Amino acid sequence: MTLASEKQQIRKSILAAREQLLQETRTAYNVTITERLLQLPEYQQAGIVLGYMNFGSEFASDLWVKQVLTDGKRLLLPKVNHHTNQLDLYWVDDPESQLAAGLWKIREPVVECCKRLNDINEVEFALLPGVAFSRDGARLGYGGGYYDKLLAQMTHRPTLVCAAFGLQIVAQIPQEETDIKTAWIVTEAETIDCSVTGNT
Repeated sequence: MTLASEKQQIRKSILAAREQLLQETRTAYNVTITERLLQLPEYQQAGIVLGYMNFGSEFASDLWVKQVLTDGKRLLLPKVNHHTNQLDLYWVDDPESQLAAGLWKIREPVVECCKRLNDINEVEFALLPGVAFSRDGARLGYGGGYYDKLLAQMTHRPTLVCAAFGLQIVAQIPQEETDIKTAWIVTEAETIDCSVTGNT
């Protein structure tokens, strides 16, 4: 089996399992995960935070995004640039008025309403989306490679964190040289420090 087909198999299996979560279970998990994210010292110390807007059955990051702004931090959200096939980051302080449905119906910054980030190395804390994760920090995205390309541009690496439901944690994820590992994975049951064996 090729690396690509192995990744696709994991992706298909985890997405199917995630879709099966009952709505009330998902809602409860979202609240718990959000609380755990807010407790991370790296989040509390960060002034400039990169987030994302959720879609489908993934962790409801919009709860966390609201709290980031309430906490007085500066928020960046991504938008797919169709010319470069990469993510551009924009400052957002009012999601209600500054976001609109974009690619795959994901809410993205409206260019006319937001200022674009000039220096990508300003990001101190980044919450990344994904489909599956392993305890060593490996992350399997949706297949576009957008975040790996974004992170590769950074000379100063921010704290990378992924929020996921426990069912998205797998034993192993096949890795390529371009794949970048996350520092923390936060689920409804635990906060996993990917730099050590074991968790808190």
